[in-house]
Amino acid sequence: MLSDAKILIVDDHKDTLYALESALAPLGYRLGRATSGDEALKQVLRGQVGLLLLDVRMPGVSGLDVVRYLRRLEQTQHIPVILLTGFGPDQELTATAFALGVADLVLKPVDPWALRTKVRYLYDTHQRRLALEQEIRDLRALVKGPAQAQDHTPPPSPPHPDTHGAPRRDAHRTGATHERP
Repeated sequence: MLSDAKILIVDDHKDTLYALESALAPLGYRLGRATSGDEALKQVLRGQVGLLLLDVRMPGVSGLDVVRYLRRLEQTQHIPVILLTGFGPDQELTATAFALGVADLVLKPVDPWALRTKVRYLYDTHQRRLALEQEIRDLRALVKGPAQAQDHTPPPSPPHPDTHGAPRRDAHRTGATHERP
């Protein structure tokens, strides 16, 4: 399932950007790059980012700062984020990252096969979620469409008495129980 959305790779080291792009290229997804947290935020806010691969420690706006900001905005809060760190295991970082809702925290150097597997799963799952949300919106519009049209139409007029059918309605007043012919 290929989409217009790109995978945005964010790292302040160009050699790491190149290595990550090389690792993800076989997936066939559109790839974007940013070298700072500020640049990453700008690209994400412009739209069409389906997954963020984000270095934790960068000068200026850190990866965690980017995630904090994205999680506050409705249009970006569900974008999957994989954080990358080259500083080894860190319990505090791990707790903070997962509390912010990141999908994964990966240690550098990255295993390309494992990274491709994670990225493919997260990206495709996010795209399916977006497609289902759109389908729900479309179905709601279909359901609301006819209902709104009925709300604006006058109620149906009562049926005209005819010579066929059910017993006369005034039978209870006259005590008569005969039916119309």
